[in-house]
This record gives sequence, C-alpha cells and structure tokens, in this order.
Amino acid sequence: MVRDPITSESAPSAEDICSALDDPDCREIIRNLEEPMTASELTKECDIPQSTLYRKLELLTDSTLLEETTEIRRDGHHASKYAVAFEDITLSLDENRDLAVQIERPSRTADERLAELWSEVRKET
Repeated sequence: MVRDPITSESAPSAEDICSALDDPDCREIIRNLEEPMTASELTKECDIPQSTLYRKLELLTDSTLLEETTEIRRDGHHASKYAVAFEDITLSLDENRDLAVQIERPSRTADERLAELWSEVRKET
C-alpha cells in the first residue's frame, strides 16, 4: 500500500492534526524519522511496543503527517516504509473563528513528479 499525503484527496482536519501531534509516541516517531524507516526499525529506535507503534503509524498516516511507501524486496517479503511528509504546520483561525491548519510539504523531485503523473494517467485509463 502506498499512502501519499500530497496526492491525498481528503485533507485532515485541524483536530486530527492536533490529536496526532498531542500524542507523545507520535512525536517520538516523527523525531526519529530522519530518513524513511520500516515499523521494525522504528520499534527498535523509539522503544515503543510494536502493537502500539502500528496504531500510531496509522494515526500519523491518516492525518497525512507521514507518507507510507512499499519497499519491494527480492525475497517477496515487502515492507512499508514511513517518512515525515511535512516541513511546517501552521494553525490559525479562519474567518468563522474555526481552527484551520496549513501544512507545508517538502518539495518533490523530478522523479517523484513523474511517478505522480504516471499514477494519475493510470487512474484515467
């Protein structure tokens, strides 16, 4: 499974973002993701039980704070890798005095933009 927050059709609510960032385990995961890692690697790095870690990864990917990609392995045991999918998060009040969130995403490389384009073409055919 690949979950790309940049191409996601639904934006997370400010409440979802705040809920994920309010969780100490989620913050620990984000703090340790200097480069993409698997859940097994994160379990060791963060000292979070694996069952808890999977719930936190789900929370972070659902709130589009992490990107999940699949690492293809020769032995057929593919693994999900997780990476931080934001550079900056801004919370503000909108014109109705509701909490609004703006997420600044990292720049995409030319390869990533091409892969995204092909993905969109495949959806249309």
